[in-house]
Amino acid sequence: MSKKVGILGGTFNPPHMGHLIIANEVLHALNLDEIRFMPNATPPHKKKDERVTKAQRVKMVELAIHDVPHMLVETIEMDRGGTSYSYDTMEILQKAEPLTKFYFIIGGDQVEYLPKWYKIDEFVKKVQLVGVPRPNTSIETAYPIITLDIPQIELSSTLVRNRVANGETTSFLIPELVRDFIQKEKLYEI
Repeated sequence: MSKKVGILGGTFNPPHMGHLIIANEVLHALNLDEIRFMPNATPPHKKKDERVTKAQRVKMVELAIHDVPHMLVETIEMDRGGTSYSYDTMEILQKAEPLTKFYFIIGGDQVEYLPKWYKIDEFVKKVQLVGVPRPNTSIETAYPIITLDIPQIELSSTLVRNRVANGETTSFLIPELVRDFIQKEKLYEI
């Protein structure tokens, strides 16, 4: 029997309520069996933050989805290390799970960037792309993509990091367990 699995990749530095809303909305809208949060090792388009370790980012995702049914952490890119190309990752996952149909979830900011993705033409034949809007972005594209209209909040990991650095509130922006971990580990402090 085949499974329907959503993949939500990102740096998750830290994971926030926006990530959880996206995952939950896609899970239910497409009637998926599960959503896997996939922290990337070294994303090809982002600067690496040396102050937060891979293990800390994985732990924050685990805490964010603690006790949330049908949500898991996928560490394949962390385990491989190096630059994370979605094409390579999905090829490995599909070989390991040939009966699984994968839905690769991307935000509007990434939809605009699709033409620059590594092996994009082959990638869209391998997996079903799912585009979700983000404030001030477009999910219009020539690529085959399921677009979902979901609630949007203008929230980013950068905003959360800045709030922590400035000693400001992060209540309702990140799960409490993540906030407690950030405080305990003294992450994002100046």
